[in-house]
Amino acid sequence: MLLQVVSAVNNSSLLQPGFSLLNFDGHVFFFGQKGWPKRSCPTGVFLLDIKQNELKMKPASFSKDSCYLPPLRYPALCTLRGNAESDEYQYIIHGGKTPNNDLSDKIYIMSLVSKNSKKTTFQCIEKDLGGDVPEARYGHTINVVHSRGKSMSVIFGGRSYTPLAQRTTEKWNSVVDCLPSVFLIDFEFGCCTSYILPELQDGLSFHVSVARNDTIYILGGHSLQNNTRSPNLYKLKVDLPLGSPAVTCTILPGGISVSSAIVTQTGDTEFVLVGGYQSDSQKRLVCNTIVLEDNKIEIVERASPDWTPDIKHCRMWFGCDMGKGSVLLGIPGANKQLISDANYFYILRCKGAEEDKEEELTAQICSQTLTEDPGDSTPFEDSEEFCFSAEANSFDVDDTDTYNEDDEEDESETGYWITCSASCNIDINTWVPFYSTELNKPAMILCSSGAGHWVHAQCMDLSESMLLRLSEANVKYFCNEHVDLNKGLQTPKKVVHLKKQPMKPLRKKTTMKLTTPVKKSFLRRLFE
Repeated sequence: MLLQVVSAVNNSSLLQPGFSLLNFDGHVFFFGQKGWPKRSCPTGVFLLDIKQNELKMKPASFSKDSCYLPPLRYPALCTLRGNAESDEYQYIIHGGKTPNNDLSDKIYIMSLVSKNSKKTTFQCIEKDLGGDVPEARYGHTINVVHSRGKSMSVIFGGRSYTPLAQRTTEKWNSVVDCLPSVFLIDFEFGCCTSYILPELQDGLSFHVSVARNDTIYILGGHSLQNNTRSPNLYKLKVDLPLGSPAVTCTILPGGISVSSAIVTQTGDTEFVLVGGYQSDSQKRLVCNTIVLEDNKIEIVERASPDWTPDIKHCRMWFGCDMGKGSVLLGIPGANKQLISDANYFYILRCKGAEEDKEEELTAQICSQTLTEDPGDSTPFEDSEEFCFSAEANSFDVDDTDTYNEDDEEDESETGYWITCSASCNIDINTWVPFYSTELNKPAMILCSSGAGHWVHAQCMDLSESMLLRLSEANVKYFCNEHVDLNKGLQTPKKVVHLKKQPMKPLRKKTTMKLTTPVKKSFLRRLFE
C-alpha cells in the first residue's frame, strides 16, 4: 500500500466531508461540493485532474435534456451495468443532503454522454418510483444484485430528520435512525418493495456494503438509538424468481465494529477496507482485505500504510473511493495556516500500478465517506441551480476560490445556522419558526456591506412586513452593524444644486408732476 501526498491547486475548499467520487473510464469526477466558489461554475461535477502530485478541478457540463441535480452530500451511490459483460455503465445516486439542509428522497441515473480533452458532458435523469418509496435519508447504501438473469437495486440504512409531528423546541432539527427495512427497487418497472427482516433490529448508518451476484454483505455502521457500532456481519441474499422476490438475512461471525470506513476494489473478488472510526473520538488506522467467493466472505487484517504523523494525530479525516484500488483521503489543515480552509490530501494506492489496468469493476460497491456525521443537523451553504446551457470553460480553474471555513463544524461565514452578529440568538437546537414565511430554516437577508454577508432577519429586529418589502424591492440592505459604517463611506457626497431664482426686474423710473412749489430738500428725503 502506497500513500502519496497531493497538493490541491485550486478550489480545495470544495473537498469537504460528505462528497462522492465517480469513476468513468478511469477518469475520476468529484460530486457533492459544499458551497460555490464561483457563480460562473456551470455544474456541480468536476474532473479531478491529478498530474505531478497536483490536484486540479475542471468543471463538467450536463446535456440539455438533463434534470436538475443538486450537489448532494452523504448520498448512496453505486454503478449500474446493463449486464455483467457490458463495458458501459451508469451511476445510481439516491438520497443525501441538499444545500438547503433538506434531505432528498429522489433517485438519479447519471451517465457519460461525451468526453474530449476540453469538455466532459453528462446526462442526469430522475427516476419516478412507485410503491414503498424509501423516505428521504443520508448515510445509507445502495447496491445492485443479479439473480436468474434479472437485476434489482437494494437500499438499506441511513438517517432521517425527526417527523414534524414529533419535533420539540429542544430537538427541532435532530435526526433519527431510519427503520431497518430493506428496499428492493426494480428500475425496469419503477416500483419499490420494502421488507422487514427479524435479524435486522437496529437502524444503521455510515456502514459498508459489498455486493456480488445475488448477495450483499453489510459491515459495521453506527446506531444513534444505542450509540454503538455494530460488530455484526449481515448477509442479505436476494432471489428473483418469476414471481415475488425472496429476501433472507443471516448474521455471520467475524464482523468489525467500525463506522464511516471506505472500501475499494482491488481484484475480481478482493476488496480493501480502509480507516473508519472505532468510537466518536478514535480513528481506526487498521486496514483489512475482504475476499468474496460464490457464497462465502473472508475478512483478514493486512499491513497498513505508513501513516504520516499528521494523519495519526488529526481529529478527523474524510475521503472516498476513487475506483481501481485507490482512495482519496483528506485531513483538515492546521489553524495556523494562512488559508483557514486549507486541507491536506493523500492518495492511498492499495495495489501496484501494474495491476491497475487488468480488470474492470465487476462487483457493486457502496462505501460512505470517511467521516462520522459531524452533527445531527450540519449546516449547509446556499447554492444556486445548475445552468445546463452554460459552457464549462467559463469557469476559471486558475483563480483562487474565496470560500472560507476551518472544518466541517465551522459555519462562521455563511449558512442558515451562522452567528450573524454579536447579539445573534439563533440556535440549531432551539430555533422555532418566527415569520410566517419560514418553514424549517431561519429567514435570512443579505447585507450589502463589502463583499456581502447573510444575517438572520429575526436578529436584525425586522418586522415581517419590512422583510417582505425588502425582499420584493430592488434595494440594498445594511445590517445593524454596518448601517452606520455605510453612511460614513458615502463618497463623493452628493452636491445639492441650488435652483437659481430669476432676478427681479428693475424698478421703473417714477416721475412726478408737481403742481405746487416743493423744496428740493423735501424731494431728496422722499426718494431716499
